[in-house]
Amino acid sequence: MKSETTIRQFVVGHIQTNCYALISAGECLVVDPGASGALIAQHLADVRVTQVVATHRHHDHVGGVAALLRSVEPRPSFAIGRADADGAQRALELSSHVFDVSDGSLENAPRADRLLHEGDVVQVGEERFVVLETPGHTEGGIVLLGDGIAFVGDTLFAGSCGRTDLVGGDPLVMMQTLERLKTAIPPETMLLCGHGEATTMEHELATNPWL
Repeated sequence: MKSETTIRQFVVGHIQTNCYALISAGECLVVDPGASGALIAQHLADVRVTQVVATHRHHDHVGGVAALLRSVEPRPSFAIGRADADGAQRALELSSHVFDVSDGSLENAPRADRLLHEGDVVQVGEERFVVLETPGHTEGGIVLLGDGIAFVGDTLFAGSCGRTDLVGGDPLVMMQTLERLKTAIPPETMLLCGHGEATTMEHELATNPWL
């Protein structure tokens, strides 16, 4: 990560989702606005939000996308993993049997402007992130791997990993994804997780039982 790059963190929604805003060279990338999109936009009024990316389709990661896009001019683009795009537009319905999604700050995601695939690049200012497809928590989960940092969504947590018992989850696929990440993400990389505290790949390799 470049020295002039900054990251702001917002904890949003009833499941305490981490939303991140990475600011580089006058541009801002928002990752996982899971609720309160209009309020997030207010906190970013001093920067130019150009892109919004969701790491996966669950309501607590896309529930604020629509409001955020409506609140920013010019409208940013919205991107999500290709296999999660349709589900993101039905996020509340798909989660309603497990979670209370009646919070008025939650909406289904709009149609994505960009479908992300393995190896795609998300560029914001001087920062460059490579897309890793990481199914297991959902069918189309992704990780954004940059220089020294990675937005890992709910694929990997400090000491744990994403649950696989929701619609679209698969424990075997999750284990295959985690095995791959052991070598795909450099040890010194800071992991910005979808919930809880940040960690490093080195620490997780040494302590996380799922790895």
